[in-house]
Amino acid sequence: MKTNFLLYILLLFYCIDLQGQSIQNVEATQHDKTIVVTYDLTGLKSGQTATISLFCSEDGGNNWGTKLHYVTGDVGQSISAGYGKQIVWQVLDERERLTGSNISFEVRAMLSSLNDFGIEMVYVKGGTFQMGSNDGESDEKPKHSVTLSDFYIGKYEVTQKQWREIMGNNPSNFKNCDNCPVENVSWNDVQEFIKKLNQKTGENYRLPTEAEWEYAARGGAQSRGYKYAGSNNIGEVAWYGDNRSGKTHSVGGKKPNELGIYDMSGNVWEWCNDWYGNYSAGSQRNPQGSSSGASRVLRGGSWNLSAGICRVSYRRYSFPGHRSDFSGFRLAVSPSL
Repeated sequence: MKTNFLLYILLLFYCIDLQGQSIQNVEATQHDKTIVVTYDLTGLKSGQTATISLFCSEDGGNNWGTKLHYVTGDVGQSISAGYGKQIVWQVLDERERLTGSNISFEVRAMLSSLNDFGIEMVYVKGGTFQMGSNDGESDEKPKHSVTLSDFYIGKYEVTQKQWREIMGNNPSNFKNCDNCPVENVSWNDVQEFIKKLNQKTGENYRLPTEAEWEYAARGGAQSRGYKYAGSNNIGEVAWYGDNRSGKTHSVGGKKPNELGIYDMSGNVWEWCNDWYGNYSAGSQRNPQGSSSGASRVLRGGSWNLSAGICRVSYRRYSFPGHRSDFSGFRLAVSPSL
């Protein structure tokens, strides 16, 4: 019975072609109790990497939400182009968790890019989604349709080390943690950081719009409809009030969301580019927020707040000159990167 199960699995692996990079020559072979998946990754530009995922469907490919627990190798890693890449799956250990009758698998790659300061960007394929929530706070309403173009967004929140390398100082309250998110920075401070970063790199980094932020937090075109960024169980993906230990934590310490992006719920609030204002009920394309205002948008919740505030649709705002030890940011850039 186990042998038949393994042979059935081998026939149902697919290769995926995404955003110009390609996973090719996928082969799956049985080695005792494991399946080793080898593949080639091509089509990446210089400096680009791709985050590898193994997706599972138990209904023939209609839904891809089944979580695999016994996968190692390249999964979850940022991989450069090359041949003979490898994923190792302990299939017999996983078998008891798979209850569907039509099981399929896909190897996927999400494009990312790394600059000289270690700031890694994840490619987000544009699309249409429902922004906001009719069940949340009043300023999350009305839920409305938003269509976005492609963009990149930071895989992690900008860290204290990265800020220090650009600005020559570290304003954070929770110092002595290079890999923790920089905090105690205002929206205005972030604009100065971006100006200097762009001068050093020749790129056009910016803050994400509020719509881009929410779309990425929801998992973009790969969204599984989670309440938090990557899970309905906040403890899997966020540092927040119930597990905070009274401070921020190193970026990437929790599980990523569907796009391989970390800490979009919890750790620190993240500044967005928009002026804060009410939502429009009509459909929008690439919205930029209010044309003017007194406060800028913050998203994602933070290390000292409750789970409900870390929801992907929850909104907060603050004066652009305000600093606090629970506010930081991540970067965005348009696809000219």
